[in-house]
Amino acid sequence: MKSLSVFSLFFISLLALSLLGCGATTNRESTGEYIDDTVITTKVKAAILNTPSLSVSEINVETFKGVVQLSGFVSSRAEITQASNVARGVSGVSSVKNDIRIK
Repeated sequence: MKSLSVFSLFFISLLALSLLGCGATTNRESTGEYIDDTVITTKVKAAILNTPSLSVSEINVETFKGVVQLSGFVSSRAEITQASNVARGVSGVSSVKNDIRIK
């Protein structure tokens, strides 16, 4: 009986430590936030792909805690503005950092 309680205590402790590893900090996302950001990144890339004047292969998209960062190279200032507007239109995006440059 005593070995069963020690065994149970060990696994409860292991579970508690595992859950602590999923928590968020200021520099790191929780597991749920990471998944949410992955979904946002995918939605932004799809929105850029569906915009005929933008080339998704030349624009990189990264998301951290809802903030989308765009980088890469395009042909004109209008494309930079359009990429920002497309990213802002995606649900879940809290803000957009635009680091796209003109070729």
